[in-house]
Parts: sequence; structure tokens; C-alpha cells
Amino acid sequence: MFLLQLLIVLVALYVGSRYGSLALGAISGIALAILVLAFGLKPGTPPTDVIYIIVAAVACAGMLQASGGMDWLIQIAERLLRRHPAHITLFAPLCTFFLTVLVGTGHVVYTLMPIIADIALRKGIRPERPCAVASIASQLGITCSPIAAAVVAFTTISAQYGFDISIPRVLMVTIPATLAGLLAACACSYRRGLDLDLDPDFQKRLHDPALREEMFGSEQTLLNREISPDARRAVGIFFAAIIVIVVFASFQNLLPSYPQVVPVSGATAGFHGITPTQLAQLGIVQEGLTQCVAKPLKMNIVIQVVMLVAAALMVICCKASPKKAVAGAVWQSGMVAVVAIYGIAWMADTLFANYMADIQQMLSVIVADYPWSIAIVFFTVSVLINSQGAVVVSMLPLAYSLGIPGEVLLGVFPSVYGYFFIPNYPSDIATVNFDRSGTTVIGKYLLNHSFMMPGLVSVGVATLVSMLLARLLY
Repeated sequence: MFLLQLLIVLVALYVGSRYGSLALGAISGIALAILVLAFGLKPGTPPTDVIYIIVAAVACAGMLQASGGMDWLIQIAERLLRRHPAHITLFAPLCTFFLTVLVGTGHVVYTLMPIIADIALRKGIRPERPCAVASIASQLGITCSPIAAAVVAFTTISAQYGFDISIPRVLMVTIPATLAGLLAACACSYRRGLDLDLDPDFQKRLHDPALREEMFGSEQTLLNREISPDARRAVGIFFAAIIVIVVFASFQNLLPSYPQVVPVSGATAGFHGITPTQLAQLGIVQEGLTQCVAKPLKMNIVIQVVMLVAAALMVICCKASPKKAVAGAVWQSGMVAVVAIYGIAWMADTLFANYMADIQQMLSVIVADYPWSIAIVFFTVSVLINSQGAVVVSMLPLAYSLGIPGEVLLGVFPSVYGYFFIPNYPSDIATVNFDRSGTTVIGKYLLNHSFMMPGLVSVGVATLVSMLLARLLY
């Protein structure tokens, strides 16, 4: 029965990935309905905390885009790239990586990618080299962003399972590890493919007057766009919000504390007739008792409040248009992520929660001997569901339930990015279209595409380095 229900879940993920966008989360709802109504499984718990954080962060980033602040950040990146065109295969991925780290979403790549392709083409560098690895880098940065759903979900879920780790401590591992993976992918991309003067396909396009005009007729740039003081002010507000979040995450004693009633558990067998006070003196706690303790404000609440305040300040002080924000790419892609995480994580939690004992029995031997093998599971699930946040929300509770230590899961955290494997993600498809030279391609056999090599190299190296760093630090 479990295998049949798992097949239904996998079919839903496959069909949803074929339709893309909102369909991934919506079609997961069909599988959820079948599991609950047809098979009688108890519904799981939707990941509301993570969804609330995504909504707040997307609202803030959307206002930043509406104010023109995003254009200013991309202008800064473009100036760097045009100043060093010969090394665009290195600097372009670093630009897309750090833009994602700052903004929390990889969809900012859409504006910068045509510029990357244009600079490479005019310099005579095969555009596939910087474009493919830059697209990969824009998604690698998600596990390094303090406001990304995947990072916040990792810390929130880890705290629930006893691995209390702050966002800065996660970033201490993921940022250097992911940068190592990115640099390795850049090194492998520097001489990748034929030079343009030796590429017969490019030379054929070059001798076609219409295609030549398409490639060289107009220069892609944002440098001629005027940046208003309001846009610069919005960037300052956005950076200030990120700094506030990082400070509170690092020094949680600065947060207000509130009394909370929590259950206390322990063994009382064989101690009938002894008062709770006497049991406490013996170091034994009576079942069913509760105690009131002071706990600091949770970081998921802090992030939501700070992001909403920053979004409001951009509207009031920077003339950011809410209508323009809602129409922007950041808001739309963020809401797609909300629906995807909502449907996928709820569906997965429903299946796994009802079969947790059986899953633990099946996987306990493998996980006990090779706990790092959970990275393969994370990567495989990511190939199917196209969302790092959804992978964390749906699979991390299962990993903890299998008894995998938190430091091991932190070490394999970069492996939640695997959706480059099948080239159907929007940023990869857009990159193929932006490369007017035709060198960035989706291959004839689907998997022989331009993103496979830099994706495997970057994620593989990042995961290995992350495992090493996590082991040294914890």
C-alpha cells in the first residue's frame, strides 16, 4: 500500500513539473486528496511558518524591485562585468550568486543574463561558458541567503528537533562551501566547448545576415537607465533589514522574552504516592506536568516583522508602487514558490507521517552506517520538485526522524539543489533564450545540456566542503 501511495506522489510531482509554475503545487493537492479521501490517511501539517516568511520576504524584495533598487544593484554588477570582460566566466557567476544571497531569490538573474551573454559575445568568448554557470550560481546562492526560505526552514525545523542553530552559523558553513563549488565550476567552464571561431554552428549563424543582426545589432545594457534617489534609499532600507535580521539571529538575548507553558516529561513508574516535589528532588519528573519558562521571540517572527517593516518603509519613503511590485517578476516567482511549497510539503508530510515507523525501519540500517547518503535523497527529490525550500520543508523532518544528526544534515545542505538536472527550470530556459549565439543549449537527448556539468561540479564540491566544515565546527 505504501508503494502504491508513493507512486501516486511521484506521478503528481512528475505531472506538476511538466506543467510548471503554479501547477506543481496544485497537482500535489490532487495527490493529497487521493491519500486522504481514498486511502484514509491522516492529513499532515502544512508548513505555515515557512510560507509566512516567504510572503514577507517576497513582499520586501518586490517593493525593492518596484522602487528601482534592483536595477541599481544590477547596474553595479554590469559595471564590474564590463570592466573585466576577459574574465566574465568568473565574475558573471559571482555577480548572480551574490545578487541571490542579497535578495533571497534566484529570479533576479533574468535582467542580468542578457547583459552577460552580450558582453561575452562581443569579447569573442563562447557565451555558454559564463551563461550556464551564472544560471547555476543564481540558484546556488539560495542556501547562503539569510532571508531565503530554504535557510529559514532549515533553522526552524532543526530547532524543533533539538539542533538549535542560528542563521549566521548556517551561513558560516554554506557560504564558503558553496563558493568553493562555484569556483570549481567556473574553472571547469573557462575552456569549455569550441571557441567561437572554431564552432561550425556559430559560424553558420554568423554568416546569416538576419541572425548576425540579431546577435550584434543592439547592445544589452542597463547603464543608460537613470537611477533615482528613491531607488538608492530603498536599497539602503533593504540592506538595513538584512543586517537587523543577522544581528538578532546572532545575539538572540537582545530579543524580548515571553512566558510559555511547556510540557515536562519523564518516568514516574514505581513512584506512586510520592509528591511531585519529592520526585523533583530525586531528579525525576512526573508525566503530564507543565512548567512556565521564558523563551525569546522566535526568529521566524523576527524575520517576518522586519521584512514587512522594510516593505512599508519603501512604500512610504521611496515611492515604491505596490501595483508595480505585484506585477514584477520577484513577486510572481515568490508566490509560485509559496503555492509549490504549500502543496508539495503538505502532500509529502501526509505520506511520511503516516508511515514513519515503516520508513525508519527500512532506512535505519543504511542511514546508521552512511548518514551522508541522505544527500542523495535530497538531490533526487529536488530534481522532481524544483524548489530548495520545498525539499527542506518536506524532507528534513524525515531526516531527523531517521536519527541523522543535525551537523550531518547541515553538511549535506547544498545537495537540496538538483533541479538543474532536468532543464525545465525557468532561469535555465530563459538563459538558453537570452544567449543569441546559440551556444547555450538543451541537448538532443535532454540530459546533455549546458547546465549539467557546472551543476554537478558545483553541487558536488559544495556538499563535500560543507560536510568537512560542519564536521570541523560541530
